[in-house]
Amino acid sequence: MEKKKLVLIDGNSIAYRAFFALPLLNNDKGIHTNAVYGFTMMLMKILEEENPTHILVAFDAGKTTFRHKTFEEYKGGRQKTPPELSEQFPFIRELLDAYGISRYELENYEADDIIGTLSLMAEADGYEVKVISGDKDLTQLSSETTTVGITRKGITDIEEYTPEHIKEKYGLTPEQIIDMKGLMGDSSDNIPGVPGVGEKTAIKLLKEFSTLDNLVQSLDQVSGNKLKEKLTEFKDQAIMSKQLATIERKAPIEVELTDIGYEGLNREKVINLFKELGFSSLLDKLGEDAAEAEPNQLEEIEFIIPDEITDDLFADDNYFYVEMLDDNYHHAEIIGFSLVNEKGAFYLPTELALKSASFKKWAEDDARKKTVYDAKRSEVSLRRYDIHLKGTNFDILIASYIINPSEAQEDLAAIAKKYDISNIQSDESFYGKGAKQKVPEAGMLAENLVRKAAAMSKLKEKLEDELNSNEQYELFMDLEMPLSLILADMESCGIKVERSRLESMGRELGLRLTEIEEKICELAGEKFNINSPKQLGVILFEKLNLPSLKKTKTGYSTSADVLEKLAPHHEIVEHILLYRQLGKLQSTYIEGLLKVIDPKTEKVHTRFQQTLTATGRLSSIDPNLQNIPIRLEEGRKIRQAFVPSEKGWVIFAADYSQIELRVLAHIAGDEKLIQAFKDDMDIHTKTAMEVFHVDKEEVTSNMRRQAKAVNFGIVYGISDYGLSQNLGITRKEAGHFIERYLNSYPGVQEYMDTIIQSAKEKGYVTTLLQRRRYIPEITSRNFNLRSFAERTAMNTPIQGSAADIIKKAMIDMDEALKEKRLKSRLLLQVHDELIFEAPEEEIEILKELVPLVMENAVELDVPLKVDYAYGPTWFDAK
Repeated sequence: MEKKKLVLIDGNSIAYRAFFALPLLNNDKGIHTNAVYGFTMMLMKILEEENPTHILVAFDAGKTTFRHKTFEEYKGGRQKTPPELSEQFPFIRELLDAYGISRYELENYEADDIIGTLSLMAEADGYEVKVISGDKDLTQLSSETTTVGITRKGITDIEEYTPEHIKEKYGLTPEQIIDMKGLMGDSSDNIPGVPGVGEKTAIKLLKEFSTLDNLVQSLDQVSGNKLKEKLTEFKDQAIMSKQLATIERKAPIEVELTDIGYEGLNREKVINLFKELGFSSLLDKLGEDAAEAEPNQLEEIEFIIPDEITDDLFADDNYFYVEMLDDNYHHAEIIGFSLVNEKGAFYLPTELALKSASFKKWAEDDARKKTVYDAKRSEVSLRRYDIHLKGTNFDILIASYIINPSEAQEDLAAIAKKYDISNIQSDESFYGKGAKQKVPEAGMLAENLVRKAAAMSKLKEKLEDELNSNEQYELFMDLEMPLSLILADMESCGIKVERSRLESMGRELGLRLTEIEEKICELAGEKFNINSPKQLGVILFEKLNLPSLKKTKTGYSTSADVLEKLAPHHEIVEHILLYRQLGKLQSTYIEGLLKVIDPKTEKVHTRFQQTLTATGRLSSIDPNLQNIPIRLEEGRKIRQAFVPSEKGWVIFAADYSQIELRVLAHIAGDEKLIQAFKDDMDIHTKTAMEVFHVDKEEVTSNMRRQAKAVNFGIVYGISDYGLSQNLGITRKEAGHFIERYLNSYPGVQEYMDTIIQSAKEKGYVTTLLQRRRYIPEITSRNFNLRSFAERTAMNTPIQGSAADIIKKAMIDMDEALKEKRLKSRLLLQVHDELIFEAPEEEIEILKELVPLVMENAVELDVPLKVDYAYGPTWFDAK
């Protein structure tokens, strides 16, 4: 006969332990999940190690129990349960239900009493019992057949209390634990005990007198007058404290051992809950591809594949999906469309749709509203077929990104699963990955695409509700949605690049690299492969005997940071650094750009990634035009190859001056900073004056350089270590520098303190336009993680607000150019800069219009300032 084993878990205690042991994690919906995660980890470990036949989790039913009648102040000093924990209890209960684990609570009694009663019943019935708690009070239940596991560090490290272990640890029996609590009390439960009697004294007394009752009867035998007086004065309080600490083992519970048998988890429920909570690593632990629903698990879906596309397929409100496999939609083939509306669900074959006049008419009808996934991608891909998509009023991808920009927006299925919409496969699961990727037969493809449109129809309302509750609907509708269409225009337009000029630069760079290579080999005294870290390491550290600063598994480290520190030691190092920089220019930018010039248009069509960065900044790829190095003269010259696409036109560039520092002044509300910008002072000179306590005329170039480093350091959340590295000073000096800065600008210090505190309370920070960034690491016990999170909390509102401002400026500029019917076009956005191409005759208008629009994009307590320049190439517009 199988041995019966009962596991009893103290639900409240374990939840509290998990909450305070783990950092304040959030899922993509902003729900705190650290307590649920820790609880789940513990549960999985217990089920694996204990293999129970019966299991129950007991919870406290309320704040008052029968013990309050004995002592009104019982548990009186406890702090209120943090709301971040309270919101997790429903998920813990849902978790237990999914695992098929019984749970129970009883009015007027504590979880301890339920556990005590059930363990006694189980012992009498021949069960082996395991109790799990974070509260050592339960060790009194330990017996020959009951082991009490108490959590120690973290949540899964458990100390097992058997009668033998209790004897070894305290020299007492489990029954004497109650007497010990009576004497020493328990501050966590507000059990008073005898003042001045701690654990050591209590144990000593019990070893001598065995029980509290014996002690009370024999007070005259206690050695030490002071202790005797205390025990005499507080003997009634000690007896009451023992009563409070005694677990009730005959509570009137309405659950029998036969009710709490364990038959295993409901796999589907657990998988769905883990997905909802974002527990990817725990999904992996479940194994067997739990993270992915198989095609045969999906519910059937009805749809129509029309023989021809007519006007009556379309409605006024539509969910429309455009499918491509290649990420680069500028040349990717469209493999199908799907449509869901009040008239039904439809798969539209590519060729049929693109040849249909009805399809084009509907797509270009602004009054026919369309919910899409990635409006920019859909718009740009259709333009290649001379179809201009209009009426896109909701973008699932952008909405999901705004709700949580830190969460990777992998594909539509990943977003759907966050909202418990599971009737859809991931792209990787359906099409395969990498070399194995392929398009399945037409029927399967049709069904897959219809599932996507159907998922969007379910997602829209959920996303709208969340945007509204987060006060982000305006950010979505008035900023990101119109911006996506402006970016589509910019991408489709592209920017002209002169191939011949790039090729000429490439040849010049090649000669320069050869010269530097010869110089390096001359200084080394032999020829070697400079691009081989192993050979370079031998030359630097063995032949030239330079100090080895860092070792890797394969030998000496020759990383850029190592080489920069070695530069003062030998002339060869500067040449190696330059060789690497120019080599990257050659391969990444010269050769890289040459590969992506469109042979028909002689332009490059970068893709702006709108839903990537956590701060809201745009980035660009294929090619990345935001990262062309400009510190090196050779890097700046690459911009000479970017020219207007029409004769008689010029490149016009406008950029915000010190926008992040201006945003900082506004957000921090620091009077000195605000006034400096209002007076149009050089802010770095002003900071140098404040920090060094000198007049304007006394500020040296070095003082200004240091002030500039700390100004931008504050914006980017730099540490004393980071500043010391930037300025080549000691960490202590850098710390003093930051301290003097913060003393000079008290509003900035107050902002930093306030934003960190707010982030700890809310779990996120916001920009001026309500863009959120969740920072769960802000409460981490790991110093490095927490420090990084605090810097992120400080700089995200600044960087994110700057990103919001330039996005707003792009929308306003687009409207202004259309309103004035100008031919000028916006081509690129590079961080704080907008680049246009314009006819020469419109330059005078742009010189007034662009700064006016950009400086008035948002209203701050400080003026925004825009500088502009123009010329025949991007290089000249500086």
